[in-house]
Amino acid sequence: MNTPFSAVRTTGLKQFPIFTQKLATLSHFLQNQLGLPSEETAALLRYWQKSRSLRRGDFLTRKGQVEQHLYYISEGTVIIFYDIEENEQVVGFGYPDTLILSIPSFIRNRPSDYYIQAMGPTELLGISRTDFYRLLEQHPLLERTWRQMVEEALLGRIEREIDLLTVSPRERIQRLLNRSPHIFQFIPNKYIASYLRMTPETLSRNMR
Repeated sequence: MNTPFSAVRTTGLKQFPIFTQKLATLSHFLQNQLGLPSEETAALLRYWQKSRSLRRGDFLTRKGQVEQHLYYISEGTVIIFYDIEENEQVVGFGYPDTLILSIPSFIRNRPSDYYIQAMGPTELLGISRTDFYRLLEQHPLLERTWRQMVEEALLGRIEREIDLLTVSPRERIQRLLNRSPHIFQFIPNKYIASYLRMTPETLSRNMR
């Protein structure tokens, strides 16, 4: 994909109201979505302080970059894609109230094989890999929660690969709707079509 580089702007604590809002939504996510007790939530929030603001087309992660942060999306959407012979092959999405990162790069501390790019104005908060793994060692519950999240991500990837190999386009769409109906609220159809390995026309036809 021939995309001009757009610098990512880092928001400092000078924009305090924005930062405070991000921190509040992150706290709610950690306690209500992940079910973490107040002690573990407070431990994470002390280090989950890297505020970033992306514009449309900005890259959170580029191919070849080593992922050094785990991010929480408070506003906006991103796509995860491979660049195959200048064609984007979408393999995942990020939207409000979810975590986003290049998982293989983050876990293995190796260069990323794919890109993460903002679809529009996007607000995030990040925690460094070093701080995150130190907290996992200090808090067994965090380590267990993280392990379960990685396992669920792996299972989701396997289910998706099976879907792509064994079911019809209409069934693929329905399974995605069953698993993640909110995706269609945030992500343009052409990226969902790429994710499901079909043309936008096929997606539109099978959603009627």
